[in-house]
Amino acid sequence: MSLQIGNGRRAQTGLAVVTCALAGLAVAATVPMAAERSALTAGVAEIAAPGIPGPVCVVGSSAFAVVSGRSEGVEAAIVAAGTAGAGRLVAFGHDGYLAREALETADTGRLFLNAVRWAGRATVPRVAVVQADDLAAYLTAHGLPVTRLTVEELAQPLPEAQVVCLNAHRLGSGAQLAGLEAILTRGGGVLACATGWGWVQLNPGQSISRDFLGNRLLAQAGLGFSAAMSDRTSPQGFAVGPESSPYVNAGAALDALLAQGTGTQALAPAEQMQIAAILPQAARAVGSAEREFLPRLEALVTGTAEAVVPTQKDPVRATDGLKRLLVSLQTDRLARTPVEGVTAHPAAADFPGAVPATAPRVTQTIRLDTGVPRWHSTGLYAAAGEKIAVALPAAASGKGLAVRLGCHSDGLWQRPDWWRFPEITRSFALKAETTVAASAFGGLVYIEVPGGCKLGSIDVRIEGAVRAPLYVHGTTSLDKWRSTIRAYPGPWAEVASDKVIITVPSANIRDLDDPADLMVFWDSVLDASADLAARERRRESPERYVADRQISAGYMHSGYPIMTFLDAAPRFVSVQTLRGKGDWGMFHEMGHNHQSGDWTFDGTGEVTENLFSLYILETCCPGAPVHEAVTPANITKRIREHLLDHKADFDAWKADPFTGLVMYIQLRQAFGWEAYKKVFAEYRTLADAERPTADDGKRDQWLTRLSRTVGRNLGPFFQAWGVPTSAAARAAIADLPVWMPEGFPPA
Repeated sequence: MSLQIGNGRRAQTGLAVVTCALAGLAVAATVPMAAERSALTAGVAEIAAPGIPGPVCVVGSSAFAVVSGRSEGVEAAIVAAGTAGAGRLVAFGHDGYLAREALETADTGRLFLNAVRWAGRATVPRVAVVQADDLAAYLTAHGLPVTRLTVEELAQPLPEAQVVCLNAHRLGSGAQLAGLEAILTRGGGVLACATGWGWVQLNPGQSISRDFLGNRLLAQAGLGFSAAMSDRTSPQGFAVGPESSPYVNAGAALDALLAQGTGTQALAPAEQMQIAAILPQAARAVGSAEREFLPRLEALVTGTAEAVVPTQKDPVRATDGLKRLLVSLQTDRLARTPVEGVTAHPAAADFPGAVPATAPRVTQTIRLDTGVPRWHSTGLYAAAGEKIAVALPAAASGKGLAVRLGCHSDGLWQRPDWWRFPEITRSFALKAETTVAASAFGGLVYIEVPGGCKLGSIDVRIEGAVRAPLYVHGTTSLDKWRSTIRAYPGPWAEVASDKVIITVPSANIRDLDDPADLMVFWDSVLDASADLAARERRRESPERYVADRQISAGYMHSGYPIMTFLDAAPRFVSVQTLRGKGDWGMFHEMGHNHQSGDWTFDGTGEVTENLFSLYILETCCPGAPVHEAVTPANITKRIREHLLDHKADFDAWKADPFTGLVMYIQLRQAFGWEAYKKVFAEYRTLADAERPTADDGKRDQWLTRLSRTVGRNLGPFFQAWGVPTSAAARAAIADLPVWMPEGFPPA
């Protein structure tokens, strides 16, 4: 027997056996919810999108989407509802829905009124609002009796409340959660708002499904806040259209996927993609207290003997519903497997790579300067499935240090195809004098240091790892590098200075004879970036570049670390190529890490960082070509197209980053890099009250501060390009002589 996967390939026999077994499990029929949804959406055509809402996962047979958006390329609920025993629960995918601005946008307020009445099963229910003054005022203004509570009061009996409304991020104890559960048990209602992806960002190392109290609450209704993000479907936020796809409900999606596997149901390609995306999203989000959907998933992963191994040649695609689900379930299981139970996953040998069985496992002590935050390289590699022990002084235990296994920290969940497992790194808090750590995928070993650590320099002993190539500029002997270090067996290597660290496959450095010259170049790149940004050259911690088989977004992306695909790895370590040709993309991403929101307004997010690309090329790679888009011929072409064809339309200017860059190039040609350095330095000294926040203010300050810096009135120049500024800003520089480039604007 074999299972037909969505793209036509055959799955392994074991998957089909499990599919048949699960298809036979009793599944509660989905309760018809059309009437319930109609009551909630009566008079509601569109709701707001405060910030970037996240999806609310729907998994229960009595749960349903109320309003849907788009997430990871498919339909997903933004507002969802369900029953929890005798009670009713409504979840909104952003805590900003409680604010006045959202409540007064489109029909959001009407939806809240409907939701309160539905959850309270009354036209005028008694409502308790937890620390959300805007919502309390709104409900009061519409005739509902409202009691204002603190979150601590949730732990006390609330016999008068029929409905409780709250920001689920405020939940801080099991007693508060139990108070809400008591309201549901007696048939009351709860309206909960939360931003799942925001919770994940603020709680690194924790699981949104297991650790977020908001998801423990929602699990009882077959719902869960997701860590994904959503795309709008209407100008103000989300349109409220006809009923959602049945496969927004992950429970129904699982039924359909298993039915397809046994040949009892055919799915269209769009349905396959919907199911393949919604199931992993739900599996990662729904709280462990859920008792209908999650047990079926657990049976699926437990009953599958063989592991799915996504590779670049044979990826897990968006339509591979069962494989995609199994990878998600395996990833979650691996992340919570106790150290003593960790074994190597078969995918680890493919990526990030295998360690030779004969490679010596070593014990090494490193001196750790805790005054330098973030990741500290050790020159050691943990083999997949093997335990290492990290020992540190008793005074340093429990002080926020951690051991990280693996540098490939990008999560690939939103990628349509997976060329590797979506998550392959793991961190362990160093809470005791000795901590044992292990990863199913292995990886370079790092010690993570939190910002503001005051432990000074300490010794950290690491046992059971394999040596990996690590060159530290100014410390590592070149002779030892050439004779020994570059041949160390770890599959990944690093070349490092106190300004930047570059991580590539070890194969890329086996023939690297002069890492010192290489790091002299890279230090010059970091110094140039600091100079242009008007920062000190000395850094609190080094920047990082990491090459990966697949990354979360784009061809490269900024951050810590800056991520690239593997094709960049040879270029990173070829100083001849770098000095002769430069690398616009690498410098572009470093520019992102140095650009400031103070002088980056809407339309220039992909413009101002390219000033760093240009500056680095000029200072570190003299004679290297610039990007083809800004050669002299193309500069002339872009000017004429924008001013003559597009009539200097600002939307057109914002739509093409290289057109915007041409304007900045004209300023550089006239006033030099020193003008940029001076104005950037001025921004760095601003008091918080002086910093621009709204976009109009950013454009006005950029005009006035740059004009004062160069001693010229740039107002007409900005107007010629179509970049809007206020009359007040232009009047503030009217005393300066007007400047315009020669021959600009073209006739």
